[in-house]
Amino acid sequence: MVLSESMADWVDWDQAAYLLGLSLGAITPEVPFSRSKRIFWEDNPAGRGLHAALLALVEGGLLESRDDDEQFRWVATSKHLNEFD
Repeated sequence: MVLSESMADWVDWDQAAYLLGLSLGAITPEVPFSRSKRIFWEDNPAGRGLHAALLALVEGGLLESRDDDEQFRWVATSKHLNEFD
């Protein structure tokens, strides 16, 4: 799953963390969001790590957030990536 495509529109933070986990291979597509919610709603290292990664992607300019980090979407363009050339 390509994160830029799955997060083209605004998604809630827990869905964004789920999509990030899918794109990293940490969560398999056979485990639907409805069966993995506890990863994000309970205090555990995996959920905290995925949320911290989302915030790092915001800081890096690849995602944007709104409503106090309650929603995220992909905003990266080739311009972001070309800045490192």
